[in-house]
Parts: sequence; structure tokens; C-alpha cells
Amino acid sequence: MQTAAGLPSRRPIPKGGMDMAGLLQDKIALVTGAAMGNGEGIARVMVAKGATVILADKNEKVFETAASLGQAATAYQVDVSQYDQVAQMAEQVMAQFGRLDILVNNAGIARMIPVNNMDDALRDLHYQVNMVGTWNCVKAFLPHMIERKYGRILNMSSVTGPRVVDPGMMGYAMSKGAISAFTKAIAMDVAKYGITSNAILPGYFLTPMVMHSAQETDPENPQRVLDGIAAGVPLGRFGKPEEIGYLAAFLASDEAAYFTGQEFVIDGGAGLPETNAMGVVND
Repeated sequence: MQTAAGLPSRRPIPKGGMDMAGLLQDKIALVTGAAMGNGEGIARVMVAKGATVILADKNEKVFETAASLGQAATAYQVDVSQYDQVAQMAEQVMAQFGRLDILVNNAGIARMIPVNNMDDALRDLHYQVNMVGTWNCVKAFLPHMIERKYGRILNMSSVTGPRVVDPGMMGYAMSKGAISAFTKAIAMDVAKYGITSNAILPGYFLTPMVMHSAQETDPENPQRVLDGIAAGVPLGRFGKPEEIGYLAAFLASDEAAYFTGQEFVIDGGAGLPETNAMGVVND
């Protein structure tokens, strides 16, 4: 539509368009790796913003987490690295809900081992869970989004790989760098269908994965590692999983329709100093 001056007119902001409480009202979302940590935080925020959320995780704790969210949540125990399991879940989700509006690929693993000590099996495990797991979920749900000409895809990358790297993080950094590149490739391929694809790059959040990495770094005193990390963050603390949830909820909303192919860093400013590290990895 053109104005009298020949310039495009501004579309009115949808009624209630900035009502953050109902930001995801009536949306159907799926979050992988949602039994605990950042995935749980994302799921909780999305439910609070009005979405019906499907929690998926290899850990059976996912059922307990979903139950704590009430009737707006349901759960699947699934290994995202296995496409047959993901495809079966997608079939059941579409049969139950008829659509999927939001796909959050959050499932991932991290093991701190120097490159000279890492074997092929552990290298491949990082790639299979983190990158192939993301690919499997996109492959299973994207055709349905294309058919509807609508979708929000959020991939959990990391500052580790695309931005920075600590000693011993080769497998994790490699897989997260691949996820960032994959996110941009998706964005280019599906923009014409009204589907967006963005990556979230977290810094340090106090999750079971980070606590496990701290234990690997200093088995005798993992709290020393955690305290050192927090001290190196300009905001002076770890992030909270729900804070990633707030970012994910916005990027999954209709208000974020013009964001695609982007990487969103959320790290409390940790990437700003020239020197910061998690600790020393023992050879």
C-alpha cells in the first residue's frame, strides 16, 4: 500500500502488540534440552508468556519439569541425536496440536578435554548431539512451518566458538560454531516463507552443565572456578536461565518478525574484557 506521496505507509501496531505478558499467547512451542538448566528456564518463561510448550529431553526428569508447569506443558523423552526418535515426536506433536510455531533447539553437551587428549568418539559425540540434534529437529518440523508460511527457529549456540574459547573446549566450540553458521544458512533459505532463524549465544549461566565443567576443571575445588568466573563478568554474577528465556520469548514473538540470521549474545558483558578464562585444564 502506498501513501499519496508514493511512500509505503506504516502498518498499525497490532492491538496489544507490546503486551509482554501475553507475548506468546496461543503459540505452540517446542524446547529441547528442557528438563533442566537453560532449557527449563526458556520453557518456564514461554509458558508465562502464554504459550503451550512441549518439553523434550533425553533425561526422564523432563516429565517432572513439564508437570510443574501445569496444563500448558507436555513432555517427550527423546534423544535428539537420533532422527527416528525426533521424527516420531514430530508426527505426534502435529497430530496433537496441528502446528508448531516455535522451535527452540537447546539440547547440548560439553566436555572439557584438550584437543591433544580428545578421541574421535568424544569429538563426534559433541557434534552429534549439539549440531546434528539441531539439524534433526529442523528437518522434522521445517516442512510444516513452510506449509503454513510461519515459524520461529531459535538455535542455542554459545559465545564459546563463535566469539571466544577456553582451554579444553575444542569439541564444544566446534559444534557451537557450526550451529551459528547453520542458523544463518537456514535464515537465507526460509525467509521467503515468513520463517525466521536466529541464534542465542549465552555466556556463563549457572546450569548443571557449567557446574559439571567446573568440576572437571578443578575436581578438588570447583567452587573456586565458579567464583572466578563470576568475578570476571562485568555484571559480577552468573546469568539466570529465565534471563535467556526472556530473550528467547521475544525472538519467538511476532514483534521480532524482522530479526533473522542474527546472533544474540547474552553474557553479562563477559566478552568485553580482553582476558577472561574459566580456568586451567589439566593435561
